[in-house]
Amino acid sequence: MNLNEPTKNSNTIFSGRIINLRIDDVVLPNGKVAKREIVEHGGGVSILAINKDGKIIMVKQYRKPAEKVLLEIPAGKLNIGEKPDECAKRELMEETGYIAKELKHLFSFYPSPGFSTEVLHLYLANDLEKGTPHTDPDEFLNVYEYSVDEIKEMIENGLIEDAKTLIALLYYIK
Repeated sequence: MNLNEPTKNSNTIFSGRIINLRIDDVVLPNGKVAKREIVEHGGGVSILAINKDGKIIMVKQYRKPAEKVLLEIPAGKLNIGEKPDECAKRELMEETGYIAKELKHLFSFYPSPGFSTEVLHLYLANDLEKGTPHTDPDEFLNVYEYSVDEIKEMIENGLIEDAKTLIALLYYIK
């Protein structure tokens, strides 16, 4: 069976700074028409940064949609026309102050493919040089360093709830 859902009609109902929202009428494999609500997002990066002591660089920041402070790996959205590796270097420096001399793309994934076009590109950053963070004016966060054992314990105790962070950490400590 062909599982594709060709778009019959598309209507953007909201255009924002970070996302757009559109409603598509799609033709289902059985020939019927259904509506799909789609969040358009330009994508982003997440960075698994390991310092010279083998500690993982993490940030804590308040996330309004979750209504709580979350512990995450550094991450951010791609600017228009920006390459993912350039974005990873920029976001790591802005959020943590670290400059990665070695950056390796691990893999890319769709965090919420049921409703969003967002693709996240995960990078491993090594050979870090400490600098000064330069966060965005509306971004407030704290930087932490954790050993792999501390990370394992936090995962087991449910203290890390962010999906991109769990994906990256579980990949790294496997």
